[in-house]
Amino acid sequence: MLITLIQKEIQHHILSVRFVALLLMCVLLIPLTLSINYRNYRQNLVDYQESVKLAHIEETTENPAKQLAPEVEVSKLFLKPTALSVFANGLETALPSYLGMTRNGVTQGPAALVASPLSYLLGHLDFLFVIGTVFSLLALLFTFDAVAGEREAGTLRITLANALPRDLFLWSKLIGGYLVFVVPFLVSFLFGLLILVWQGFPLGAPDIFPRVFSLTLVSLLYIGVFFALGTVISTYLDSVKTALIVAFTVWVFAVLITPRLGFLAARVIAPTRTAQSVYMKKKAMQDNLSADLEKEKMRIMMEHAEPLETQRNGQTLSIMLVPPEKLKELMKPFEEEYRSKFQNYASKLDRDYRREIERQEQIGETLSRITPTSSLIHLATNLTQTGKEKRDDYFQAGARYWDKLDTDVFSKISGFQWHDSIADMVKKITQPSPLETAPLGETLRRSVVDVLLLCFFAVVSTTVAFLKFFRTDI
Repeated sequence: MLITLIQKEIQHHILSVRFVALLLMCVLLIPLTLSINYRNYRQNLVDYQESVKLAHIEETTENPAKQLAPEVEVSKLFLKPTALSVFANGLETALPSYLGMTRNGVTQGPAALVASPLSYLLGHLDFLFVIGTVFSLLALLFTFDAVAGEREAGTLRITLANALPRDLFLWSKLIGGYLVFVVPFLVSFLFGLLILVWQGFPLGAPDIFPRVFSLTLVSLLYIGVFFALGTVISTYLDSVKTALIVAFTVWVFAVLITPRLGFLAARVIAPTRTAQSVYMKKKAMQDNLSADLEKEKMRIMMEHAEPLETQRNGQTLSIMLVPPEKLKELMKPFEEEYRSKFQNYASKLDRDYRREIERQEQIGETLSRITPTSSLIHLATNLTQTGKEKRDDYFQAGARYWDKLDTDVFSKISGFQWHDSIADMVKKITQPSPLETAPLGETLRRSVVDVLLLCFFAVVSTTVAFLKFFRTDI
């Protein structure tokens, strides 16, 4: 009986206008967005390779004395584009193109979107946008009248009068509509993948195919969540027009408003300083310490000056100077003290700033995750290596590399000034290796909350729909 009902539901959807709209969306959007985004990825990869090559050239041609000026970037950690960005752009274009290493700390290069800001004025079109925004709306349009339409037409009473179990009736609505929805989606997605492979996309790579497969499963789960939400709306309302209005309102809040509103509220609840203000405070502290160190140097030169004889115009003159070796020895304790003060001050600023950012992000994520769309975005961008996980690994790698440079080179520069004795150290500074990405298992472990939330939304919505339908007086 269930199979017969599912077949009837499939025929009903295939003959509807909404199925034509679904086919158009699948055929046009998915292959087109994948193909265009892959071309953008290849261009970004060329830009990355050229930037790395230029950095290596600058490394060998720059004057070593200039390289270790406090604000000069002696080395750069470049962000390599990920091939999976063709599915979800995420933070790929918003992250700095490189992290520069200076004696003052880590600087950030311009983001990729700076080069073409007008193209991002209306948003970015990718596979994640199609699933999260377009297909979620279509899923609601497939189910908003599943029960309300038959109740309004009077066919629901006749159908249930034939001793048909209510659970079989509702399951046929869900399963039939879902099959009609996902088959065109999967076919068009497979066609899009074939186009990518034809263009040179490494789909068979061991670190890419499992992530694409996982992204497909997540997309199917997300679509199932909105099928369940649409069914809930249909079981609670008697009028098809009212159900359509409510379904569209739910979609607007769940997809467009709430995910963004959470982070806007977090900015008000937990405001933070800017990265530039933190950097300027470090620079001001370093300038003050340099000035104080210069005063100490002048004081020592006045107190420990010794008479030295020199020849000028055939005459012997006696001047008061401190021998260089002695001056260096006397200044060493002050230099160490001031360097320690700067390091402690800079470390405290960085820790406080990181805590502020992390607290604001935690609040924003918590508030935004009350909708399934936020969970989809976090999970999909982590799977495609363009989300928060990639950003955190990127900045942590930059911080570790700066610590290494500080230990090997920066900490051995006396008095924030250049000395010829460390020229060999400068020559040993090399560009860091590309950022390594976390394995899929680690990504899923970090994203387990989002997976559980999507499952929770699907199970709860389906349960509510069945409970309401069982209690409805037909």
